[in-house]
Amino acid sequence: QVQLVESGGGFVQAGGSLRLSCAASRSILNVNQMGWFRQAPGKQRDMVAIMPRGMTNIVYAASVKGRLTISRDTAENTVYLQMNSLKPEDTGVYYCHAIYDRSYWGQGTQVTVSS
Repeated sequence: QVQLVESGGGFVQAGGSLRLSCAASRSILNVNQMGWFRQAPGKQRDMVAIMPRGMTNIVYAASVKGRLTISRDTAENTVYLQMNSLKPEDTGVYYCHAIYDRSYWGQGTQVTVSS
């Protein structure tokens, strides 16, 4: 069993920045994939950024490319999502996701961007 705990969400004005953190209860050195997804009110959960093992071929949603950056700290077993130039359409619940032996989800953290 793996626990993923997100933090760092909050309320920010358009153009502002936030950094989300996802702390994993298991080492992320050998994780198959980690990523961030978000779910806006009344919409499905969509991929924001995916980081495969080895950190090659990181994938970003077109709507966030150039503004959001996924990174990791293997010593802390933590994955980050740096979010800059935030827009109101970035509002939603952000979920951390990891694939080890199976898929795991965090509980989510709310991000609200006002115009």
